[in-house]
Amino acid sequence: MGTPDFAVVSLKKLIANKHQITAVVTVPDKPKGRGLKIIGSPIKQIALENNIKILQPQKLKDDSFIHQLKQLEADVYIVVAFRILPSEVFSIPKLGTINLHASLLPKYRGAAPINWAIINGESETGVTTILIDEKIDTGNMLMQKKVKISDDMTAGALHDVLAEVGADILNKTLDKLSAGTLTIEKQDNTLATKAPKLDKALCHVDFNQPAKNVYNLIRGLNPYPAAFIYHHDKQIKLFDCSVVNLNCVNDQPGTVIDASKSDFTISCAQGCVSVKEVQLQGKRRMSVKDFFNGYHLEIGEHLK
Repeated sequence: MGTPDFAVVSLKKLIANKHQITAVVTVPDKPKGRGLKIIGSPIKQIALENNIKILQPQKLKDDSFIHQLKQLEADVYIVVAFRILPSEVFSIPKLGTINLHASLLPKYRGAAPINWAIINGESETGVTTILIDEKIDTGNMLMQKKVKISDDMTAGALHDVLAEVGADILNKTLDKLSAGTLTIEKQDNTLATKAPKLDKALCHVDFNQPAKNVYNLIRGLNPYPAAFIYHHDKQIKLFDCSVVNLNCVNDQPGTVIDASKSDFTISCAQGCVSVKEVQLQGKRRMSVKDFFNGYHLEIGEHLK
């Protein structure tokens, strides 16, 4: 059961493994792009390429969907980046329902663990396989694998690393489950932290924060949904950036203190950030060098 690209790596490795996949469950097809062409999820495309049965329920509690699941008689369900399952679904298989979560649980329970790990300046994260229960990401842990977060790693880069590591751990979890050697560990709820959905308010950069915090926010939202600022009521999304001069001059936070051919520097509450890649509202993502071919920032201007 899965939908986005993160789940594709796991499905491909499950297909390559010895375990039989009885079906793939994913979201219904949706209109996408300017032409609103009806397109299936990335997971559906892989299932089609491998002639795997596909189920696309509108509602997970639908009687006909639950009946279809029971007819499959699967030993275990695998969930990677899918919807929250009702107990009517996750309680069906005799060996339980296993979820791959992109954090070292119980840290970062929720919808956006990859982003929040970087936004909060963590130096490591990882993946965890758990048995799904009634609450979100609280089930008993099966296996974990740690992953280092480098100082310049973006959410997109970490996403790709965790997708690969997660797929490997998921397959090892199934191998151990099949062999009867899997051990179960309860989560320590006192250590739990949250990773809620990313909203627009979070993405709006606050330069009244230290430069390191602003930098972590920008890379933690890169490539999606992307941190942004406003200049003359036009939204500018920020991507590649760096922290510069932690003892930056005491300009008002949000002030443009330098604008060269290849980057521009903005003061923060402590230090500054240098931005090298942007996306102007309605335009493509581009280098600041290309951005300055048709747009101008004045030193001393205030960005908000």
